[in-house]
Formats: sequence, C-alpha cells, structure tokens
Amino acid sequence: MVHVLSSRTLLRPTDPERSRAFYGEALGLAVYREFGTGPERGTVYFLGGGFLEVSGRSETPPSPGLQLWLQVEDAAAAHEELAARGVEVLRPPVKEPWGLIEFWIADPDGVHIVVVEVPDDHPLRYRP
Repeated sequence: MVHVLSSRTLLRPTDPERSRAFYGEALGLAVYREFGTGPERGTVYFLGGGFLEVSGRSETPPSPGLQLWLQVEDAAAAHEELAARGVEVLRPPVKEPWGLIEFWIADPDGVHIVVVEVPDDHPLRYRP
C-alpha cells in the first residue's frame, strides 16, 4: 500500500488572478506557499487537511465533474460571511436528508464548491 503523506488538488484556472482573488480574498483561504513569478505563478492554499494549488493557466475551464468539499464549523455563519464578501451562492444552507447542512457556491470558472457543516449528532462526528 502507498503511504500518502499529504495531498494537493491542482487547479489550472482560465484567469489565474481572478481565481487567486476568489480563493485568497473572497474565501479567505490562508496561503501555504507561493512559487514562480508573473500572472501564472503558483499559490498553494491550506485546505483543511490538504492543499489547493492555483497555478498555470488553462484555455478551458476545469471539468464540470470537478467539485470541492469544504467542511466548516457553522454553515450559517460561513454563508453569511461569504455572501457579504460578494461570493455568489448557488444554493443557501439546507439540512440534507443524510443529516449534513450544505450550501453551494462556485469559483470564477464554475467549479462547484460544497460547503458543509457536520452537526454534533451526525454519524460522521458521533460514534457510540
């Protein structure tokens, strides 16, 4: 078995500056490291237990099947904060039939981001 020490999602946006503004300013992700120079330089953000690298440039948006899942402590507070920062909310917070509280946003290239709260009594958090 391969022993994975860390992971990173690589994102090649159509407009790197716009995507850096979205992830760094609108979402407020902290920078882990930066490399290179110019508009296509790389910026790696902390993403919970992993990392999100925004670097390079693509002529086409990422695959429509690509989605990010971000767990937060309080979905209502995160929704309010992101909406106040001008992030377009595709769907407001809803408690799903499976017990998670989710809302959906999208990055500038249309990558769907599911923002999730795991309630205290949910099986993902609670084990008898």
